[in-house]
Amino acid sequence: MTPDHPTAGAGALSQQSWDVIVVGGGVIGSAIAHFLAAEPAFPGSILVVERDPSYAKSSTALSAGSIRQQFSTEENINISKFGYEFLNAIDEHLTGGDEVPDIGLVKAGYLFLATDHGIGILRENHAVQRRCGAEVALMSPDALRKRFPWLKADDLAGGSLGLGGEGWFDAFALLQAFRRSAAALGAVYVEDEVIGLARADDRITGVILRERGSVACGTCVNAAGPSAATLAAMAGIELPVRPRKRLVFYFQCPDPIADAPLVVDPSGLYFRPEGGGFICGMPPPPEDDTDSTDFDVDYAMFEDRIWPTLADRVPAFETLRLRRAWAGHYAYNTFDQNAVLGPHPDVGNFLFANGFSGHGLQQSPAVGRAIAERITFGAYRTLDLERLSYDRIPARQPLREVAVV
Repeated sequence: MTPDHPTAGAGALSQQSWDVIVVGGGVIGSAIAHFLAAEPAFPGSILVVERDPSYAKSSTALSAGSIRQQFSTEENINISKFGYEFLNAIDEHLTGGDEVPDIGLVKAGYLFLATDHGIGILRENHAVQRRCGAEVALMSPDALRKRFPWLKADDLAGGSLGLGGEGWFDAFALLQAFRRSAAALGAVYVEDEVIGLARADDRITGVILRERGSVACGTCVNAAGPSAATLAAMAGIELPVRPRKRLVFYFQCPDPIADAPLVVDPSGLYFRPEGGGFICGMPPPPEDDTDSTDFDVDYAMFEDRIWPTLADRVPAFETLRLRRAWAGHYAYNTFDQNAVLGPHPDVGNFLFANGFSGHGLQQSPAVGRAIAERITFGAYRTLDLERLSYDRIPARQPLREVAVV
């Protein structure tokens, strides 16, 4: 697939100084560009640098495309509430010619399952979610059996079901909608790769592009996804965000499974309906979860770990048929699995929008709004996201997100 809005070629860009340069034109970078260009109080110029405008191997295009409110951190819950409201009325928020954005939002809940070992954490998370106004319900094993008769619940102590504000959607369509809107509002996209940053004391003065050379900037935003640490290192900054490979498998089942939510098993396995079948995935064991930039699919993982777990939780899945699979990458924050947002404490015009640990797609509307506010006003206005600042990293004060899927 190719983007709907053209990208400037190697010789098409003559402007050599920009108020804001966003490095990375995926869903996070494009959301930032949209909200910044749409902000009446921001009169400046915006350049978005994206090395692969086809997005064929971007984290956005290869994601499972879901949104939930069931997190353990208040900030993440509030971010997702904002995001769901945005997605639910996306045609009111995004512009871009005559095309009306259609992301195919499916309104359905997440179902987090817990054994005796994990029920305490599930209840703690539930209390935080309810305090933030999330629509969630705790369910007993008997209630789970009654609501989902295809689900094996003998080993479960309970579950948490999202009753609203959750679902799944077309990830690539959301990216393209943000990109079209940003471009229509004046942001310029360029196909190139950042190979260096120019830093003078406490400021980034420009970026160095592979094709065009040096381009000056007033503000530089790191929206480089799994490559975020590489970009930060160009400024002499350490960022604990690593590329971690995740596999997604699509299968079909001869036996009908009615009204399935997105189920998160205690093992870490997830599955949800997709078209005429299901998609699923499972994190690798911690000792095998190393940095990776390849797109190889380990089919043995499905045969040895995923399929047995699926069949144990849903007996009908014993007869499933695997149809296809693909690999993508999390921008995984090894420090606390939470986003890093806002300016660096010593390099104030270098802003982070990184480390979403698999949640970047669903968090893109709120993060785009937040970073645009931070650039324009010097502070967050819509949501208070100060606890997600870079400052917590050198201070060794993690804000840990335990509900990572």
